[in-house]
Amino acid sequence: MTQTTVFPSHAHAYRAAIIHTLEDPAKVGIDASYQYFEDGLLVVENGLIKAVGHAEALLSTLAADTPVTVYNNALITPGFIDTHIHYPQTGMIASYGEQLLDWLNNYTFPEEHKFADKSYADNVAEIFLTELLRNGTTTALVFGTVHPQSVDAFFEAAQSRNVRMIAGKVMMDRNAPDTLTDTPESSYQDSKNLIERWHGKGRLHYAVTPRFAPTSSDEQLTLAGKLLKEYPELYMHTHLSENKQEIEWVKALFPDQNGYLDVYDHFDLLGERSVFAHGVHLCDDECKRLAETDSALAFCPTSNLFLGSGLFDLAKTEQHNIKVGLGTDVGAGTSFSMLQTLNEAYKVMQLQGEKLNPFKSLYLATLGGARALKLEEKIGTLQPGTEADFVILDYHSTPLMTYRMKQATSLEERLFVLMTLGDDRAIKATYAMGKALHTRG
Repeated sequence: MTQTTVFPSHAHAYRAAIIHTLEDPAKVGIDASYQYFEDGLLVVENGLIKAVGHAEALLSTLAADTPVTVYNNALITPGFIDTHIHYPQTGMIASYGEQLLDWLNNYTFPEEHKFADKSYADNVAEIFLTELLRNGTTTALVFGTVHPQSVDAFFEAAQSRNVRMIAGKVMMDRNAPDTLTDTPESSYQDSKNLIERWHGKGRLHYAVTPRFAPTSSDEQLTLAGKLLKEYPELYMHTHLSENKQEIEWVKALFPDQNGYLDVYDHFDLLGERSVFAHGVHLCDDECKRLAETDSALAFCPTSNLFLGSGLFDLAKTEQHNIKVGLGTDVGAGTSFSMLQTLNEAYKVMQLQGEKLNPFKSLYLATLGGARALKLEEKIGTLQPGTEADFVILDYHSTPLMTYRMKQATSLEERLFVLMTLGDDRAIKATYAMGKALHTRG
């Protein structure tokens, strides 16, 4: 009997161990949360995933001339999704010795001045996107600076790579250096121009981006809310309850509101595409409101530890059914690597007497991030029909990794080793829409 060919010759297949997440382990349990193929095949056609499954079953469905790339001692996962990162802070990552507010004044603002120069922004955008891809990150929710040209530079670089990225111009009209402030009206108009130029262009999305409540006036936050009403498909990206000193400052600046989240709620900034970075110090009422509005949080362990801000309570967010993604928060965050970010996330949970299972970690870095961004129909899994953004993880990326993997006796253990010892060296290749954008030399 002749085998019917399902996949035409212009498809491409990738053979290795394969894993992807199907659901949050907190909801369905570990065993039902993922799909794994020890000897798997991923079939890609025209930038989309056409099939995933056991290699033995799928190989016979390929046309005879379909190329098959085999990765030995490797694991294919969906591309990583970073739900909070600052591209202008690339040049100041690993700046020493401050907490949040002093860190902004002493390091962040001086660096962001430089993005008034478009050529400087162009250069940093190239470095930034190269680093993301070297670390297996294929989608990110990204801060620009107050300068519109910073967003143009980022989107131009992202468009040239055909990666799915979300970014926005910082809105900041007070409590910052004069050279980094805009006005309510200019921030609204500049954002509107950028939205018209970039939102929905290819794989690009725009995020309305007030830096955080203390650096925006009532008038500016009102106009941020107006933009979200005028363009319902936009994202909203800002910071929330990162640092106790910051929270007290918000109370002083907005005495008519009941708390930090209430400020954003008052100005209609909560919604299904609103992502709040950090959320370290949230009360139950705030968690309830985030869940009611389908807003998301970005868990940023390396920056919270680096700045001494506190420990994110992942268990509380699960109790309240809040969407949570993982954020590196470069440059307060100390690594572009989502693997190293998961390493720190595990430690954050340990300090609270909680365990972070490797399968939950995988969820946070992939499907959890996609859900936080309302993109789970496009990215975050390897389900047929989704975009072919995927990463090849190398079990033998370093001598120590090779030796440690010989002792591993389960998939769970291998994942944990990757997430503890892994970094950019563990990324053998990064694909976006089926095209290799990074291959480790």
